[in-house]
Amino acid sequence: MTNFFNDLQQLVDVTSRVTILEAFAAIFLSFLLTLAIAVVYRITHTGARYSQSFVQTIIIMGVVVSVIMIVIGNNIAVAFGLVGAFSIIRFRSAMSDPKDIAFIFFGMAAGITCGLGFYIVAILFTVTLIGIIFFLYATNFGKAAQLRKRLTLTVPENLHDEAVFNSILNEHLTFFALRSIETANQGTMIQLQYVIQNKPGVNDKILMDELRKANGNLKVAINYLSTEVYY
Repeated sequence: MTNFFNDLQQLVDVTSRVTILEAFAAIFLSFLLTLAIAVVYRITHTGARYSQSFVQTIIIMGVVVSVIMIVIGNNIAVAFGLVGAFSIIRFRSAMSDPKDIAFIFFGMAAGITCGLGFYIVAILFTVTLIGIIFFLYATNFGKAAQLRKRLTLTVPENLHDEAVFNSILNEHLTFFALRSIETANQGTMIQLQYVIQNKPGVNDKILMDELRKANGNLKVAINYLSTEVYY
């Protein structure tokens, strides 16, 4: 009987060591893969806002998810318990770029596959998607032929007819639409905001010079931020 218990204890020890090694392999591989994903994000990021915390979050989320999948295993009760625990978490920060959400899911997917022990699938998935991301980045896929921009035009308070500028805008733009009117400089000025799209070959400086002649040489600004979406 004593030999039986000794053999059973040795089997438990071996099983524990194997489980620990598998868990370490999953965590380490998820760290390497999410590190590669974070580097790709940093290289291909083109938005106006870059956050070091977000880059580190991609790595942390991937590793955490892999650990969660290791803990869950085939235990349904643990899975439901974790779902209940994580349901109380609320994330208050909004994503400024939709592509950021895709990178979060990318890192989580790599962590899940590592946690489930599909190491080859995790590597193939990560390498393939990184190749796709670099292809989209190199070809600038999806970019519009001409970007729409935001024109901010300052006019005197007594020049309240925004139609005054329509002839200039029609001459230089293929598209323009007035989006907002607001007061500035304690009500002595009015700011008009347009969404605009230049005609082919039209230089922004020429448009700005023409508008300055019409608004009394007050401020004219064109915003080029590619992360903003104008409707």
